[in-house]
Amino acid sequence: MKADSAACKGPLQGYLALILHSHLPFVRHPEYDDALEENWLFECITETYLPLLLIMDRLVKERVDFRLTMSLTPTLVSMFDDSLLRSRYLRRLNRLIELSGKEITRTRSEFRMNALAKTYRKRLIEIKDAFVDRYKLDLTDAFAGLQKMGRIEILASAATHAYLPLLADDPALIKAQIKTGIDHYRHSFGCGPHGFWLPECAYYPGLDKLLCDNGVRYTILETHGITRSRPAPAYGIYAPAECPSGLAVFGRDPDSSKQVWSATEGYPGDCNYREFYRDIAYELDHDYITPYIHPAGIKTDTGFKYYRITGKTENKKPYSMKKAENTAVRHAGDFISKKVEKLDEIGHGMPRKPVFVAPFDTELFGHWWYEGPVWLEALTRQISGRQKRLRLITLSDYLEEYPDNQKVLPSMSSWGDRGYNQRWLNTKNDWIYKHLYHAAWTVKNLAVCHPSARGLVRRALNQACRELLLAQSSDWAFMIEGGKTADYATKRLKTHLIRIDRLSKQIDAGVIDKKWLEAIEQQDNIFRPINYRDWA
Repeated sequence: MKADSAACKGPLQGYLALILHSHLPFVRHPEYDDALEENWLFECITETYLPLLLIMDRLVKERVDFRLTMSLTPTLVSMFDDSLLRSRYLRRLNRLIELSGKEITRTRSEFRMNALAKTYRKRLIEIKDAFVDRYKLDLTDAFAGLQKMGRIEILASAATHAYLPLLADDPALIKAQIKTGIDHYRHSFGCGPHGFWLPECAYYPGLDKLLCDNGVRYTILETHGITRSRPAPAYGIYAPAECPSGLAVFGRDPDSSKQVWSATEGYPGDCNYREFYRDIAYELDHDYITPYIHPAGIKTDTGFKYYRITGKTENKKPYSMKKAENTAVRHAGDFISKKVEKLDEIGHGMPRKPVFVAPFDTELFGHWWYEGPVWLEALTRQISGRQKRLRLITLSDYLEEYPDNQKVLPSMSSWGDRGYNQRWLNTKNDWIYKHLYHAAWTVKNLAVCHPSARGLVRRALNQACRELLLAQSSDWAFMIEGGKTADYATKRLKTHLIRIDRLSKQIDAGVIDKKWLEAIEQQDNIFRPINYRDWA
């Protein structure tokens, strides 16, 4: 995908590569009528993924030039494509639309809240119309269409977002995660990927060759993965470097992250923005809110929030959407100004145009930071407008313009707390890994011992591989360390490990419980065309 020639004319001095990393763990529970954790997906579809699609469609329609890079992990795409989750999402959306009508009635004597309730209802109806009528329930196809237009570039990723450095003692596990993820990408998007999102930006020396072996051209590393390379890169993080294998690596721009993501200085903390933690689910009478929370009485966010951040006080002031959106537009201009200032600082000593690589979790925009999509749209429009100092670009386009880059050996790194493995390996979650390695040994041994399996045995072997991939998800270690959702993560991890053990015993005994196998195939139905021989 080449950038338009018009984008390369004039006094262009530098590029901005926005990277949106889109991921959720695979959560699908057909055994329950209303699974609490499925709301993670539903909230993000409503607040992030659909709003972003609508913005990009609007920009295309209005012929605003933009380039954006997104990762869509296999677990997320699999949930997008699942008919059960689609139907449950619509059920949830219809409940919220019903609640919006009640909220308009409840707030009729409070002018500001009533106006906001009407706006929420309008947006929910717009979201439903887009999901059902415009995108025909198929978000994967909607993103794929934008990629075919050359507006976005979609990155591949590891099968289940495994934290790869902690599986590196067995390269076969890394190969399986990468190959399965790329196979899923080809199945979903009809082409091979140029770039690959490393889960948690986690890199170790040697991983680059495994990516190159699968046809990957580039990836993105945390800042110190580049700055601590050997030798030190001549252009720092403002240009890619090249690994011994030939893989291009880009470094995260810390200034961009600080402006947007910092808990103390980032834009989302502005007093005018919507307060995330003041949801009516936790404030209104139980009888009123019960139909719109979990049937067990567990309170979950509804998205109806009427207060702004205000400041470090419990006395929150009413939220003004107009004032918040104006603030987002102003912050977009501030972001561009600071990038242009940085260009003046670094650009004179570079014989090429610098690139600012700015990766963020996609869910920041809309879900956590309600005005984030407004900021993104304003940023895109301002960059594509009159100013010519900065232009949006994909990393593939940058490599086409500058194919020759310095050879370095990057440093082990991640974008987790303290920059290495601590978030995924500590006293709370270190027990995980001996079980993961034992389960991996079990699956590999089964694959070797049954090289030509057919029928039920083959299905059981394939399912054991699915269970292993799901057990390897980095989300479980992350959630166990975080504490809030540790019970769910622990249960999920143990469930997958127990299934592997039971499948192994049945395969070795030559007696497969067909009814049970069908049940877990239906529940963990990800990676349907999987081939257990990849683990041999």
